[in-house]
Amino acid sequence: MNKIVAVALALGAFVNYSKAQEPVVMTINGKPISKSEFEAVYRKNNGKEVNNTTKSVNEYVDLFSLFKSKVFEAESLGLDTLTSFKNELAGYRRQLAAPYLTDKNTNENLLNEAYERMKTEVKASHILVRIDETALPKDTLEGWTRIHIIRNAVLGKLPTAAEISNYEKLLKNQSEVAKNLKGKDSAIYKAKLNSVKYLADYYKNATDKFMDIAPKTSDDPSVVDNKGNLNFFSSLDMVYPFESAAFTTKIGDVSPVVRTRFGYHIIKVYEKRESRGEIFVSHIMSKFGKDATEQDKTNAKTKIDEIYGKLKGGQNFEELARQFSDDKQTSDRGGQLQPFKSGKLPADFEDEAFKLNKSGDYSAPVKTQYGWHIIKLNEKKGVQPFNDVKAELKTRVTRDGRSQMGRTALIERVKKENNFKENLANRDEFKKIMDTTYLQATWTAARASKLGNKEIFNLGGKSYTQNEFAKFLETQMTFRSPTDVFEIMKGIYKTWVEESIVNFEDAQLEKKYVDFRNLLREYRDGILLFDLTDQKVWSKAVKDTSGLKEFYEKNKNNYLWGDRADVTTYKCINETVAKDVRKLLKAGKSEKEIIETVNKPSQLNLSVENVTYLKGENKNVDDNWKEGIVAKNINDDKEKKIFIIVVNKILPKSPKTLAESRGMVTADYQNYLEKEWLDYLKKKYVVQINKDVLSTIK
Repeated sequence: MNKIVAVALALGAFVNYSKAQEPVVMTINGKPISKSEFEAVYRKNNGKEVNNTTKSVNEYVDLFSLFKSKVFEAESLGLDTLTSFKNELAGYRRQLAAPYLTDKNTNENLLNEAYERMKTEVKASHILVRIDETALPKDTLEGWTRIHIIRNAVLGKLPTAAEISNYEKLLKNQSEVAKNLKGKDSAIYKAKLNSVKYLADYYKNATDKFMDIAPKTSDDPSVVDNKGNLNFFSSLDMVYPFESAAFTTKIGDVSPVVRTRFGYHIIKVYEKRESRGEIFVSHIMSKFGKDATEQDKTNAKTKIDEIYGKLKGGQNFEELARQFSDDKQTSDRGGQLQPFKSGKLPADFEDEAFKLNKSGDYSAPVKTQYGWHIIKLNEKKGVQPFNDVKAELKTRVTRDGRSQMGRTALIERVKKENNFKENLANRDEFKKIMDTTYLQATWTAARASKLGNKEIFNLGGKSYTQNEFAKFLETQMTFRSPTDVFEIMKGIYKTWVEESIVNFEDAQLEKKYVDFRNLLREYRDGILLFDLTDQKVWSKAVKDTSGLKEFYEKNKNNYLWGDRADVTTYKCINETVAKDVRKLLKAGKSEKEIIETVNKPSQLNLSVENVTYLKGENKNVDDNWKEGIVAKNINDDKEKKIFIIVVNKILPKSPKTLAESRGMVTADYQNYLEKEWLDYLKKKYVVQINKDVLSTIK
């Protein structure tokens, strides 16, 4: 959905063009824009990027008129007539129509649905692009573009250079990234950009194209440990859009993009089973990495066995977790994980956790693909009887948006609203022309011609005839075992009626629902704007290599590496170990030699971390900004360890090469091209404002 793009989302949903006699707020090359259209856009954005003042209304005129000029330019180039455009828009329309093709008054059915789903767990993996519910359009756009690119890659359609450059431009404009870049903190920017930039490499090296790509792309904090694997979850464990997507996606399939209050998701379903209930546990972890050697794994096992020995000796679980667990996301709270009903952790971990029966019980060391764990049970409970949870269910169902009725209720409502009438006698005439050839899939709709094409049912004044039903029957033909052909026909007739009614309602959506009509237009304009901007700016910037190089040469002093320090941190368990490390450093021993020597008695003695810091990222390094071993030890209260810092090298500011700064240079070059293009549009499209009408918008 990356084509529901920049300006379309920034401006919001657009209403239809002006109705007859509506005040015209402006014309663009003579084309009228109604007050209601402009005002709807302005109102939607009020409180986000505009203020409700006369000044802000006038300022918004430029943004709005530029948007409309781009739409008119895309139409003038015939982009809205392309088959690819029509097919894509039709696909989005189907997605948008789905919520409107249900009825909203079946609370009891929804309650039963929620409880029945609680009895089942779906095993799935997901990739999350986190977006706040109240995010500005430009932030929503960045997330939507990223998840769409990731989904395409998972399904085998890798991003083009133009798509990556487009995304990088959007990313730099994203609020959180822009703020951090201004503060010289590029970590978030790099993480998000790399999740898209290196998708081709991730895909090439992936065995499971979903789970192996997830750790590189998902914003879910647990993805580092579980590759996005949620294992098994049930009803009401997730927000409703996520839950419904998981329950309705077939095993082995990847869902469409799903929006929840947490952001955008894609989901792959692996399995379904009976629910095991909810569990709340803590854990201590001894981690080994994906590329760990056998010695690394042996060291990790030795470490977890040492911790397990301390537990068996009576030491406190929470204190050991705080001091020794490698899971830094949970160690500060004594290893506590969030309660879950299957799905947050690896299957091996969950299986051992659910075997624990009493609060306070803990497991022997458990191995997963991420390392070794000791699991402590805090609480466990199964699925409760319906009457015990009905009141809570009712509250939660109401809150999570399960307010839409199912398909059956919709059909009955549409029948009543549109005076549905049927003549089953005319349907039953098919008994004369249907025989065992239908079971053999050789029957043809042409046989119905002798029936006279009489009406079978009528909906909203529209007649549905025997010939139409015959054609539908032909589409449903398949080889079947010997059975009553007439009964088969009646079953297919029911399907035909239901599908016809839903299609009838579907065809009325633009007329019946202003919101649907507006949103569909937003999608239409968004696709057009993406294609047009890609043609004029994004792809052009990537393909124009000589222009890019020339632009870089003129502006290369804008692309500098900041002051950096290459640092090694030795994390010692106590003062004795710290003294030993300093002696070994003074003796010129290598990092590997120091680790092997100091950790020979215990794998808990020393860990080492190598990081290149930008100035301002680490206070301890900033305070000792010179090469060499920092004279004083640092007591870290968080990890309860003693740090020895070695500044290996100071790297001064220096220009990045074009290869090193290509993404930033490309984005800036795109901005340059876009400015030239916008100047062209402003000259081509003459905007005339009706100030009298504009002044009435407050």
